Amino acid sequence: MAKVLVVGGGVIGAACAWHLLQAGADVAIVDQGTFGSGCSHGNCGLVCPSHVLPLAAPGAIRATLRAMLKPGSPFSIRPRWDPALWGWLLRFARRCRQRDMMASARALHPLLQSSRQLYDELASRPGWDCDWRSDGLLFVFQSRAGFEHHTATAELLQREFGVVVEAWPAQRLAEQEPALKPGLAGAWFYPADAHLRPDLLMRSWRATLTAAGVQLYENTKVQGFVREQGRIVGVAAEGQTLHADDIVVATGAWTPLLTRDLGVRLPIQPGKGYSITMPRPVRCPRWPIIFEEHHVAVTPFAEGYRLGSTMEFAGYDEQMRPARLELLRRAARVYLHEPEAEPTLEEWWGWRPMTYDGLPLIGRLPQHPQVWIAAGHGMLGITLAPATGKLLAELWAGQPPHVDPAPYAVSRF
Repeated sequence: MAKVLVVGGGVIGAACAWHLLQAGADVAIVDQGTFGSGCSHGNCGLVCPSHVLPLAAPGAIRATLRAMLKPGSPFSIRPRWDPALWGWLLRFARRCRQRDMMASARALHPLLQSSRQLYDELASRPGWDCDWRSDGLLFVFQSRAGFEHHTATAELLQREFGVVVEAWPAQRLAEQEPALKPGLAGAWFYPADAHLRPDLLMRSWRATLTAAGVQLYENTKVQGFVREQGRIVGVAAEGQTLHADDIVVATGAWTPLLTRDLGVRLPIQPGKGYSITMPRPVRCPRWPIIFEEHHVAVTPFAEGYRLGSTMEFAGYDEQMRPARLELLRRAARVYLHEPEAEPTLEEWWGWRPMTYDGLPLIGRLPQHPQVWIAAGHGMLGITLAPATGKLLAELWAGQPPHVDPAPYAVSRF
């Protein structure tokens, strides 16, 4: 059996490990922290096949600059000299055209559909518990203009991608979701979307993988790659060498830092997001909700409740910024009768691995055929993990891929 080392114990690494096992590999996972403790831990747990359109869209730059001029914008860029960031932003701006938006969307759609189906299969496995709820997602709008503006997006998603979406005017929204305050303009309901609790998901992955014989190296930071006669044969980690026939780099926003050791520059930027977890309020929302005009998400769990979002391009900054957390609370107060509950169980931040074209990197490094990349999933890491793992394992095993891998190739950069 070929030995494959997966670097990164988040949701992407876990899904890759599982599908590599099914393909016949002997798999181990190494992580600088504990399994599932990174960006896969505190996100809002949304599984959204409806999120086909990338952030790089017509009007995105204008809307972002306008939002940044307002106090308390959910989007921020920390001013600093960072050529990689400014190059990334320039390339992002160049893709804010209809043609490029649709090209990314058409490339992403099959991967989203595959993941949604694979989650249903995972959730039905005996002993698998991740608080899986497949009853939809609400996009709620405060203003009539915002609600009506989303009509064009909803129609495009229905026409081009077959995404089912329902318009809920104010009266129907008030009847269906009494946790919301009166006076809102309405919502758009995406019934095929789902949600789960990320920490429970990672707990289930851990139990499944270890039961199948996967070895976990936790709290073991990878410092670089080990070469013999020009060939990558393993990684150097905490004073030891972990040997492998192939290495899968699934380290999210850290991926560019690790692959620099190989002379490779990958255009992934860390987009910092925040969340607050608390008990369920008495008047808890029935559905997960995105307050689109404030760019804040609310996720109800069986045993908890989470506010999350914001996007902060601050490099690899590890500070918890209370002002960013307050943005989440402030937005929730606009819409919900009971936006918070006591006590606060966790305040969290994590780095999303953002690519400027909105597509992940899945495949072999052309310069180093023993190294595979599974990273750059942006805000869709949870959503895309199962299909990413399946596609990478198919490519590794030389099997016919179930979706076209070309749009995700590392060589596109």
